[in-house]
Parts: sequence; structure tokens; C-alpha cells
Amino acid sequence: MNALAATSRNFKQAAKLLGLDSKLEKSLLIPFREIKVECTIPKDDGTLASYVGFRVQHDNARGPMKGGIRYHHEVEPDEVNALAQLMTWKTAVANIPYGGAKGGIGCSPGDLSISELERLTRVFTQKIHDLIGIHTDVPAPDMGTNGQTMAWILDEYSKFHGYSPAVVTGKPVDLGGSLGRDAATGRGVLFATEALLAEHGKTIAGQRFVIQGFGNVGSWAAQLITEAGGKVIAISDVTGAVKNVNGLDIAKLMKHSAENRGIMGFEGGDAVDSNSLLTEECDVLIPAALGGVINKDNADDIKAKYIIEAANHPTDPEADEILAKKGVLILPDILANSGGVTVSYFEWVQNIQGFMWDEEKVNRELKTYMTRAFRDTKEMCSSHHCDLRMGAFTLGVNRVARATVLRGWEA
Repeated sequence: MNALAATSRNFKQAAKLLGLDSKLEKSLLIPFREIKVECTIPKDDGTLASYVGFRVQHDNARGPMKGGIRYHHEVEPDEVNALAQLMTWKTAVANIPYGGAKGGIGCSPGDLSISELERLTRVFTQKIHDLIGIHTDVPAPDMGTNGQTMAWILDEYSKFHGYSPAVVTGKPVDLGGSLGRDAATGRGVLFATEALLAEHGKTIAGQRFVIQGFGNVGSWAAQLITEAGGKVIAISDVTGAVKNVNGLDIAKLMKHSAENRGIMGFEGGDAVDSNSLLTEECDVLIPAALGGVINKDNADDIKAKYIIEAANHPTDPEADEILAKKGVLILPDILANSGGVTVSYFEWVQNIQGFMWDEEKVNRELKTYMTRAFRDTKEMCSSHHCDLRMGAFTLGVNRVARATVLRGWEA
């Protein structure tokens, strides 16, 4: 099931539980605006190359639209659409004053030089500068983009609109980026996991964790879980998987991964098959890599009691049903990985105020937001008699629907 179909299915189920008006339901699904631009740049060898850039702005009922920009050879309009919609519900669940957006350029960033990437980013910004803005749409990094990309967008945008640090988030700290932003999604995963375990009288300490993915989110989650006393017994990345029943030494693994561009060959554990990682014996499973990894083929074999969705859409709806029957609790992506967008919001707030926070304040506020989002989701679960995924979706959809009606959507 592709991301758009799954997201729309979850939305429709939530709309049904909430008893939304069918016209309002349709209006909420349709994106506010879809942008498609042609970006032609001179390559380093003097030839011209053309790329297609997208931006889907899904909803702005609750505030400016917010979402990442990805550089990937498979930037597909359908997927961008699904991810933009997901951002609308995610920002509403986190209760931050944003709507959802997503964008990207169909290119392979690995095949482009730094100067080609800079030219491409600047041309893309020139084409969309009048459609993004501090109070309109605030981009952020995503797959294939980073703080440097945001710095170029900020610079190009500022040529047209004057110095505007709040137009993008995920910037380098020297240009108004927030402290704690780098670890934010992983730290949010930690706080969300703590909240879920506390609900069942448990703490991070003494639980066994398996993490799929060792990128930004996976590696920070592994570090922070270990610091909190949890035992990370298996991890995988694109190069392979490694397991140690007594717990992996995350600091050594980080060092190995940085030096060898992957965890393959790490000596502090045994190499295992990446495909069997998800079905390892553990208490908490954290998919922190790609979407659709837990499906009807492997759901039956999963031994974890809790699944924390650090990746976007890692669990197929068919797998959801199988896992629910087994009594596995799933903390859904729109709640579990909202730490990144929450700290992006803090960055935007700091830029608008022109007053920066210290890292303790960022982390303290993040904990407050994540814990509150979990509590609000649990309230929806009990009033609608549903699982955590539907609890989060009904919470998000309801907040957006209420804002839409209050603003007078029929006028």
C-alpha cells in the first residue's frame, strides 16, 4: 500500500469516528496549492541540465504551512502529497500553529557537485520565493538536504525579501538555527517512548530495544536510550545489521559507523541478517528508516511488545490489524517522530523574537510538548474507543477541522 493510500485511509477512518461533514472531509483532503517548477542550471562542465521541483502546500487553517524539502531521484508527486498531508495532522497533534507542506526536486544529490547543488537550490528558491514565507510556508531539510541547503534558501530568499531567518528551519546555528535541533527527532522518540512505557508502569531502564536505521534519528535515539538505561541489543543500517544480547556499545558503534560509512564490520557484536532484524526478540522495536517495512509478510513474526514509529509510515495498514490482534502497542509516526517539527517551531519562534534559547530550555520545552501530545492522544483513545494511531489521527484531524470551521470555510 503506498503512502498516499494509507494516509488517506487513516484520515477517512478518523473522519468517520469524528462524524465529520462529508463536504468538510473532502475539503480537508484536497491540497491548498500544488506547485511544480522547472529548474535549469549550468553544470560544472558547461552543459545545461533541467530538473523538476515540487511543493505541495496542503493546509493552512492552523497557521503557516511547514514541511521538508527532499532531493531524491524519486520525488514523486503522489508521495509528496501524502507527506504534506501527514505534516498537517502531525503539527496538529503536536499542537503547534502550523499546517502541512512538503516539497522536493527530482535529482540524485550524490551525482551533483556542491556548486551544482547550490545553483539548483538557488534557482528553485527563485521560482518559489513568492509562494513561501515566514507566515506562509516554512521549509526544512529532509532526505538529501541539510543545514547548508537551508542556508542557500535563506540567502536567496533574503535577496528578494530582506534578511528573513525564520523563512526556513533546520539552519546552521551560526545563521539562527536552534540548539538541540540536530537531536530533536531522536530526543522526541525518547520522550514519547518514556510516556508510553510510564502508562504501563515501566521505564526505559531494563527494556531491550531494537532499532532499524542508524541515520540522524536512529543514532540519536540509540544514544539517548542508552543514556537513560535502556539496552539496545540490535541495530541495522543500509550496510548491514549487528546484534549483541548484552547491549551494544553505542558510542563505539557511532565512531565505527562514521569511520567506515556504516555499521558493517563492527566488532562489538555479531553480524545478523538485516531482514530478520525486525523479528528479533526484544521489548521495544523502533523502525527509524524507511516506510512500509512492517507488512503482512513479517507482522506475524514480530516479538516486540511495543513499536515506536520513528520513520514515516513504517507500518502497513494490513500489518496494523495483525499486530493489534497480537496485542502489540504501536506509537504512531505522527506522534512518535514529531520532535523534529516541534523544535523547528522553537527555531522559528526564536528567529521571530530575535532571541535565542539555551539547549536546556529547548529540551525542556520539547519534553513538555511531547508528553502533552501523548496525553491528548490517550484522551481521544478513550473517548473514541480506538488504538493509538486512530487516537492521534482523530486528535489531529479534529483540531484542523475545528480551525477550518471557525475561520468560515463555506464563505
